[in-house]
Amino acid sequence: MLLGRVAGTLVATDKEPTMEGLKFLVIKQIDVDESETGGYVVAADAVGAGVGEVVLFATGSSARQTAMTRDRPCDAVVMAIVDTWEVGGDVKYTK
Repeated sequence: MLLGRVAGTLVATDKEPTMEGLKFLVIKQIDVDESETGGYVVAADAVGAGVGEVVLFATGSSARQTAMTRDRPCDAVVMAIVDTWEVGGDVKYTK
């Protein structure tokens, strides 16, 4: 699982039929200090996340393990909206 911030949304009118009904989000990966760490990824949204929210996302074959993405040609999925996290006893983020 990776941490990311929802940077935007993606709309694709023409797509593989098994992808119908999925909402797509543009995610920017972050580290535990909320610093951006790399490029963007497009992920299917399994939890109703919105722009600006910090989320947990998975890539690769793990992305096809949610109820919403099972048996779909999906390489990334948002599976949780982060409320808080701490590292070494220090709270690093609170929603």
